[in-house]
Amino acid sequence: MTATRTETNASGLARDALAVLAAFRHELYGCLTARADELFELVEAMLCTDGPVRTLVDLALAPEHRRGHGSLYDGLNHGRLDVARLRFALAARPLPRAADGRIVLAADVSPWLRPDAETSPDRAFCHTYGRGKDQHHMIPGWPYSIVAALETGRTSWTALLDAVRLPAGADVAALTAKQLRDVVERLIAAGQHEPGDPDILLVVDAGYDVTRLAFLLADLPIEILGRLRSDRVMRRPTPPRVYDPYGGRPPKHGTEFVFGDPATWAEPHAATITETTRYGTATAQAWDRLHPRLTRRAAWLGFPDELPIIEGTVLRLQVDHLPSGGDPKPIWLWWSGTGATETDVDRLWQAFLRRFDLEHTFRMLKQTLGWTVLSSAIPRPPIGGPGSSSPLTPSSGWPATSSPTCDAPGRNLPNPADSPPPAFAEGSGTSARRPPCQPAHRNPPNPAADDPKAPRTSTQRHATRSASPSPPAKPTHAQPTTRRAPNPAAEPEKSHSATACNESFAP
Repeated sequence: MTATRTETNASGLARDALAVLAAFRHELYGCLTARADELFELVEAMLCTDGPVRTLVDLALAPEHRRGHGSLYDGLNHGRLDVARLRFALAARPLPRAADGRIVLAADVSPWLRPDAETSPDRAFCHTYGRGKDQHHMIPGWPYSIVAALETGRTSWTALLDAVRLPAGADVAALTAKQLRDVVERLIAAGQHEPGDPDILLVVDAGYDVTRLAFLLADLPIEILGRLRSDRVMRRPTPPRVYDPYGGRPPKHGTEFVFGDPATWAEPHAATITETTRYGTATAQAWDRLHPRLTRRAAWLGFPDELPIIEGTVLRLQVDHLPSGGDPKPIWLWWSGTGATETDVDRLWQAFLRRFDLEHTFRMLKQTLGWTVLSSAIPRPPIGGPGSSSPLTPSSGWPATSSPTCDAPGRNLPNPADSPPPAFAEGSGTSARRPPCQPAHRNPPNPAADDPKAPRTSTQRHATRSASPSPPAKPTHAQPTTRRAPNPAAEPEKSHSATACNESFAP
């Protein structure tokens, strides 16, 4: 009876999942406003093809793509997508939630490196990792800000919600705040968050100004959790004012909290110890109501009012060991909330570790779905312009001249296999020209044969058919010449180098 009930529940969940998938496919098809059939089949071919996506030709040959390759290029050139409707469709589908029922979002920037596309618009210098031990490089490319909902449990899947390309020289914190505001507003409009629900948690890495994000999104039901550098200095709350007979302005900030100086930490307000399977013992500590000391520089340079005091909770996470065997360094986090309990401390540092699932999403988009490898296979001029998500330029894949392999589909082009192959080509059916064969000069068997004054034998042929033999050319220092020794066994009508060339290019 129990097994039957379990199978019934599993089949019911499968039917619900298929119903959700069918509804999303119908909505996705409705977002395609031009060349909908072709673009929809292209999406199915990209998702269902075996192995990573490398070229558009492979997608055109997939069973899910029932049209020809001409329709594929036509759909990419003239297809249209309702981006606003697609974003709302992504926000309206069922999203994963944490154990307490809240939505956990993660935001990060992933670059599309374009170092050779010198004419591509809006390129920026992207900070890249992993190209050498302790080496970081700034490579030109297009940075994309991506927001996704994080899963729970033993999985690394994420639910993508939005992607925006960051222009060169943009204020990353301001654009990210606008993007997150739009995402949260769409979630609220889709019924994903109701009044009284737990606040949405946003997890970011050290590249973001988490205190400024918390200030810009303070009017939304959202909490910010981000990593801080280990050399930061925070300030405690303003101490109560004490009468000073000498007068003076009261202090605005409390004492310093230096991350690198344990003497300034004092006792934590909450601490937990958790045993893990991959990291050993994880010790987490939290200090309440800490804020950075803002100055009128950088993003706060033109702030019209008095600089705010943005209080939050600082967390320190220390583990025994890493799975890679490296030296485990402490992780410093800042949470926009205050009054953290031990339950909040465990929830926060575990949610931050789930942020690394977004790295697996980036790898799947680039290495499996071909996000950054398909541009060189689209034979079309750049029609997207600076505002498009992936404009194509002559330096990034647009062919400058037409060829049988990348011309417009449907044209009656001559088949190279029907015409005789040229003299320099091997076989037929190829348009690649091979370089002419260079004569092979062998060293003479003895130094005397290289002497230009040596007498010529009767078996050695002249280069011209004149009545009187012309004197041999004198060797120069700029272009030395090497004369081969006479070979009586050689054929009288062909030289050795010409025979080698004919044999190498014989069909």
